[in-house]
Amino acid sequence: MPPTTPSSLVEMRHLTFGYGERAVLDDVTLHIPRGKVTALIGPMGGGKTTTLRLMGGEHRAWSGQMLFDGQDIGPMDQQQLYAVRRRMGMLYQFGALFADMSVFENVAFPLREHTDLPEPLIRDIVLMKLNAVGLRNARNLMPSEVSGGMAKRIGIARAIALDPDLVMYDEPFSGLDPISLRVAANLIRELNDSMGLTSLFVSHELKQTLEIADHVIILDSGKVAFQGTVAEVRASTDPLVFQYVNERPDGPVRFHYPAVTLDQDFGITI
Repeated sequence: MPPTTPSSLVEMRHLTFGYGERAVLDDVTLHIPRGKVTALIGPMGGGKTTTLRLMGGEHRAWSGQMLFDGQDIGPMDQQQLYAVRRRMGMLYQFGALFADMSVFENVAFPLREHTDLPEPLIRDIVLMKLNAVGLRNARNLMPSEVSGGMAKRIGIARAIALDPDLVMYDEPFSGLDPISLRVAANLIRELNDSMGLTSLFVSHELKQTLEIADHVIILDSGKVAFQGTVAEVRASTDPLVFQYVNERPDGPVRFHYPAVTLDQDFGITI
């Protein structure tokens, strides 16, 4: 097996995985370029969130490899996996803040869990991360006191608390008003560049996605339908890619669920 491409932080190589007996990802090969913002998009049910779970080691591949910085996550024991996870940050849908912790305590949580830093230093780091997302003065609020957009930004501050190499965002734009959506999109782009991160996000908000991404991967039915730059995805003539990027209601992804003919159902010919 050839070594990991130096320009890629994450790679899947001929990876197959599913739930029960159903394969969700089927012989998938893809890469996440180091230092870039990668958008993972495609029709619902294509395996996008499952891909994030595999990258975090929540699931293990049935076959193939899940590589992080050249290391295969699949055979790792718990100690090795936790060491790799400390190099990753994750923004969950809707922020997933701890409801009984203040904003400050939420962001401090990974620092206390994974480091032995003294409290004064933890305080300074938390305030710096909150300042980076524009919420330093919200430190004492509880999650019930913040808006949905603020919760997303607090989740981002928590995701970058350990200065990770990779930050994964699962639907960072869902449920946001236009202003909050733009703020979240700008944050992903600006934090990636200013902190030297590698960012991967799952989204269905195509306009914002294609504005901030460097690299685009489209998954459909457990396969990679496209992988390349934003310019390349916009210019693609592949029927599935064209339908998705141009938001067409019908095409390879059909409007009608597969069914018998109308004649068979109703005894008529149309």
